[in-house]
Amino acid sequence: MERKMNSLPPGAGGTVCRVEGGGLMRRRLLELGFLPGARVVCRLSRSPGGPSAYEVRGALVALRPKDAATVVVQADAVTEGI
Repeated sequence: MERKMNSLPPGAGGTVCRVEGGGLMRRRLLELGFLPGARVVCRLSRSPGGPSAYEVRGALVALRPKDAATVVVQADAVTEGI
């Protein structure tokens, strides 16, 4: 099931399907490794409105919820029931 990356709970992961939107933020996310087929895991949850940390290609990246929402992932089977 596809879902926005900002909806992943801590410890859950998936595979990047696409990065939506355009402009500099989309370009930056692609440069950081959020490419189709890349594995991503939510490591730290945000406080309301604050950034969350995601592991992608061995790096830990903190993203604001609105930026993480532009990344669409195919959630792992275990994650789908949450």
